[in-house]
Amino acid sequence: MGKTASNFDRLVKQTRIKNILAKTFIYLFLSAWAMTTIYALFWVVNNSFKDKTVILSDSFSLAVNPIPDNYITAFNKMNIGRAYLNSFIISGCTVIFVMILAGLAAYAMTRYNFRLKNTLYMVFAGSILFPAFSTIVPIFKMVLDMKLVSNPLGVIIPQTASYLSFAIIVLMGFMSNLPLELEEAAFMEGCNVFNIFARIILPLSKPAFATVAIFTFCWSYNDLFVQMVILRKRDTYPICTLLNEISSQFGTDFGLMASAVTIVVFPVLIVYLFLQNNIVKGLTAGAIKG
Repeated sequence: MGKTASNFDRLVKQTRIKNILAKTFIYLFLSAWAMTTIYALFWVVNNSFKDKTVILSDSFSLAVNPIPDNYITAFNKMNIGRAYLNSFIISGCTVIFVMILAGLAAYAMTRYNFRLKNTLYMVFAGSILFPAFSTIVPIFKMVLDMKLVSNPLGVIIPQTASYLSFAIIVLMGFMSNLPLELEEAAFMEGCNVFNIFARIILPLSKPAFATVAIFTFCWSYNDLFVQMVILRKRDTYPICTLLNEISSQFGTDFGLMASAVTIVVFPVLIVYLFLQNNIVKGLTAGAIKG
């Protein structure tokens, strides 16, 4: 009996050591991988506070005497403040439209039975596979017919349509696991469909809606391709389109380029850092029954 217990303790100890070594290796590997991204971001931010001549001679040294000249030039000459406003108008409106339309569609898909429901779901899932490049010609034709070229609505409408499928699928996965008893009780109390959706479904689905909002904002904010095709006037440029123009005109001014990249990345980085828990929670909650 004592020998069996000793063997069991030895086995437990060996298993524990193997688990510790495995976790240590995984953490070291992931930390090294993360450092490649973190260092690249640090390199850009660090060089944004240097003169372009210093960057050409020694781009890897630390900015001992940081200067804000590149940021001042970016805001004064490039009109980045206006581009920021355009980006937030386009991305904010896209997020609002996607959340409203996708929320109502997902609720209808999970709570009502109708003909071709499964076919419609397959259409939603299949439409995610189409890249923006394959649909840009008909999109531009429709925007041109609606006379929305160089108008923010000409970007907001296509982006809303592009992100709806993903949003509907994520919200359906979450709403399908919400208990029907709450809705039945509310219905017995005299609530109609819209009251049930607003007072029960929306509060319970906050993690999923937060996930949809974060992804939609980031995708819309970084969508350079559609913005370049539809927006032709400089005063309507969002921040990513303006950055592309800076890289074309001032490609040799690496200090200005570094400051412009920092300005573009900063809002998305802040949004992700503060809301990253909602991303994981919203994507995984729908996978757990109950």
